[in-house]
Amino acid sequence: MSVFLFELSFCLAAPVWLLMIFAPAWSWTSRIAASPLTVVPVLLVYLGLAAPVAPELWVAVREPDLEAFRALTSLADGAGAIWAQVVAWDLLIGQWMFLEARRLGLHPAFTGPLLVLTVFLSPIGLLLFLAVRAATRTAGGTTGRTAARRAPEDAAPRPDPHDRHDRHDRHDRHDPHNRPALP
Repeated sequence: MSVFLFELSFCLAAPVWLLMIFAPAWSWTSRIAASPLTVVPVLLVYLGLAAPVAPELWVAVREPDLEAFRALTSLADGAGAIWAQVVAWDLLIGQWMFLEARRLGLHPAFTGPLLVLTVFLSPIGLLLFLAVRAATRTAGGTTGRTAARRAPEDAAPRPDPHDRHDRHDRHDRHDPHNRPALP
């Protein structure tokens, strides 16, 4: 059972990773990545693996010690539980990176390889992403789509098409018989 749950933990996370890497522009990808619930199935696997080794797990986390941790990971369920925990946290990190990259306007062709690296070596992937994020912010954050989304400071606010009074005012402005009084 431990082997099955060990393998299942990554299989449950893989669809979200695949969407973020290979379908970043699909509208559902951002919705899915914005939900922290994506990790719940993986955490349920964690609980299934952690329950049989709860005493050993408690010893390892109550007073962190290398020998207690080694004893925990020498058990199949203990190693599987640690793996499922890592898979869940890596997925949350990847989702944050994906959403932050979209917010910053980073191109998916650049973000995709960082996410792949994060799947395999999350500390390195996250460190590289944080460096890119800092560089983007230092440069003013005006890369890609972010610059295109920003309106010029001197642009007039757009009227609300649902505001009844605003529609009336716009109509009056375009009426040639409705001229302002001369000073």
